Amino acid sequence: MSMGDVETVELTLTIGDPRHRGALYGPADRHLRRIRTAFDVRISARDDHVRISGDADAVDRARSVLEELQTRLRSSPLLDDEHVVDAIRRVDVRRPESGSSSLRVYLASAHVTPRTAGQEAYVNAIRNHDLTICLGPAGTGKTYLAVAVAVSMLKEGLIRSIVLVRPAVEAGEKLGYLPGDLQAKVNPYLRPLFDAMHDMMPFEQVRNFIKNDIIEIVPLAFMRGRTLNHAAVILDEAQNATVRQMLMFLTRLGNGSKMIATGDDTQVDLESDRQSGLTDAVKRLGQTPGVAIVRLTEVDIVRHPLVQQIVDAYGNMMQPRG
Repeated sequence: MSMGDVETVELTLTIGDPRHRGALYGPADRHLRRIRTAFDVRISARDDHVRISGDADAVDRARSVLEELQTRLRSSPLLDDEHVVDAIRRVDVRRPESGSSSLRVYLASAHVTPRTAGQEAYVNAIRNHDLTICLGPAGTGKTYLAVAVAVSMLKEGLIRSIVLVRPAVEAGEKLGYLPGDLQAKVNPYLRPLFDAMHDMMPFEQVRNFIKNDIIEIVPLAFMRGRTLNHAAVILDEAQNATVRQMLMFLTRLGNGSKMIATGDDTQVDLESDRQSGLTDAVKRLGQTPGVAIVRLTEVDIVRHPLVQQIVDAYGNMMQPRG
């Protein structure tokens, strides 16, 4: 139902384990009242069911908090006020401020919008800086949003081409041993970029843009000697570029261009004696005007909810490597 311009909904959440009901609700339903106040929703609990009603977005946030608290109770029987406050804060952080605009892409049915405050900051950084370096774990939208901004800029006529770049670490950059032409050789490495692009424009349009060099697919080793003007240049998996390769890539930036380097500095596949060009660039360029350094975190993960739990579970192994 709707009241004026506000969409109101009602949702019933079933408690996964009835033994956790008392801890989840809190003494005299204190935890439920805190959630109700935080999101301005109506909450009532009966047996193993919690009914939430109010503004659609607020109801969804309240549901997210209750589900996160239930997940916590599976590993710890205790749930205090601080845990509830932290869960509320994390849900608020995962949502950008109201009024954030969608990115206009070629498919009318596709609406690409930052879904967390960190993602919103990332998109704004790309818009406002010629060079943006984004670090973060899997599922935070580093690659997807970079492609979305590039496609949006192409549609709006702000750039003339998109250049997709990725190190081919597994093949040692010696692509001649792989079958097919250059595009066939690098396609396996650029698959995530293609997947994102196909969400935003028809397949035939992608193919035509590639045929006409409006979209270019370039292994990092083949970037030497080029200057890229009026282009959006995306280096994906930048943690697997060496320091020299990163220097070579960054100096390809031309007039009217945007350059975006994305990577996860906890997933470096270089040999242990080689420093990651991504982490080196962050150290060298962190205070450089015109350069934005964005670090997304676990709260920005927007894949399947299990991805965030997996990242948390492996947290002690996921330390940045130079």
